[in-house]
Amino acid sequence: MKDLPDAFYENPYPTYRALQSAEPIHWMPDGSLFLTRHRDLEAIYKDTTRFSSDKKVEFAPKYGTGSLLFQHHTTSLVFNDPPLHTRVRRLIAGALNPRAISEMEPGLIALVDRLLDEMETRGRADLIEDFASAIPVEVIGNLLAIPHEDRAPLRGWSLAILGALEPFLTEEIQARGEQAVGEFLDYLRRLVADRRARPGNAEHDVLTRLIQGETSGDRLSEIELLQNCIFILNAGHETTTNLIGNGLELLLRFPDQRQRLIDDPSLIKTAVEEFLRFESSNQLGNRRVVQDAEIDGVTLPEGALITLCIGAANRDPEVFAEPERLDITRAPNRHLAFASGAHACVGLTLARLEGRIAIGRFLARFPHFTAAGPAHRARRVRFRGFTTLPVTLA
Repeated sequence: MKDLPDAFYENPYPTYRALQSAEPIHWMPDGSLFLTRHRDLEAIYKDTTRFSSDKKVEFAPKYGTGSLLFQHHTTSLVFNDPPLHTRVRRLIAGALNPRAISEMEPGLIALVDRLLDEMETRGRADLIEDFASAIPVEVIGNLLAIPHEDRAPLRGWSLAILGALEPFLTEEIQARGEQAVGEFLDYLRRLVADRRARPGNAEHDVLTRLIQGETSGDRLSEIELLQNCIFILNAGHETTTNLIGNGLELLLRFPDQRQRLIDDPSLIKTAVEEFLRFESSNQLGNRRVVQDAEIDGVTLPEGALITLCIGAANRDPEVFAEPERLDITRAPNRHLAFASGAHACVGLTLARLEGRIAIGRFLARFPHFTAAGPAHRARRVRFRGFTTLPVTLA
C-alpha cells in the first residue's frame, strides 16, 4: 500500500469493490492476505482460537522491539489476546456501563451546545478543528479526569501515535509517534501518581478504576496501566472525530438524506449507523493465523498475516441492499465499523451517543449549512476522515 494515488485516498471503494468481486481472499505481494467479504470478517472476528490480535510478531520489524511504539501497541487492549485483553476490557467496560453513559449525556449536550454557540458567533467554521475533534477530547478527558488545563496536547499525541499504524511507515512518522508516546508517558506518570494519592470515584473515573483494579485483586502492571490510558485516548478520539466529521460531510454530499433527517430528527439513530457503514472511521483491521485455517476453500497457513477490510465489508452486496447508496433509514444495519466478537469496540455505546448528539444538534441549529471551500481528507488508509471541513453556517 505504498505510493497509493490520490484518487484512492479520496475514494477507495471502487478498488475494494473490484477485489470483493474478483478475489475476496486476495494474496498480497508480501505474502499476507487481504479480505473484503463481510461473512469472512465476521467469521475471523468470532474465532479467537485460530486468529490472534497479538501484534508482537508483526510490529517487531516495523518499530523495533526497543521502541516506545512497540511497547505501546503490544501492551494496549486492542492488540492483545486474553488474558491481558480480558483483564483490561473488564476494567474499562465497568466504567462504561449504561448508567454511567446515561449520566454523561447532560454534560455532552452542554459541551456540544457551547461549541455550536461559539461557531454561530463567527458564521463560519472548520467542522473538524472547531467541532468534531473537540468533542471526544473533552469526553475522554472527563473519563480519565484529566485537568482541563492539561488537555491541549492530547489530540496531537493521538494523531501522531495512530499515524504510525498506517501500513507504510516513514522515518518522520515513526519519530513523531515515538515522541508522542514518550511525552504522553511522562505526563501520565505524574497524573497516576497524583491519582494514587487522591483517588477519584471509580464508578466514573476510569483512571482510578484502572489503578484500583478488581476487588479480586486483579490489577494491571504499571506499564499496562500507562499504555492502556494512551489506548483509551487514541481509540476514542480519532474514530469518533471521524464519525462526526464523516457524518456531517455526508449530509453535505447527499442533500436528500439531509432533508429527511431535518424533517424527522428521530432518524438520527439509524442515520449514525448508516454513516458508520458508508464511511467507516476505521477501515482496516488485522489478525495473525495461529492455527491452519480454511475460508471458502482457501487455506490460511499458520503464521500468515491477514488484513480485514472493514470499508469493503460494509459495502458487501451479500449483506446490504444497494450498498453504494446512503440510506439513513437502513435497518437492519449489520455494519462492522466497531468490529465484532470479543474485540468489538468497548466504547461503542459512548461513540454512538457522541455521534447522535453532535450531528443531531448541529443539524437542528444549522440545517442549511454549506461548504465554504474544499474539504481535505487525511492521507490515511486505516483511519478515514478529514483534516479540514470548512462550512458556512447559514
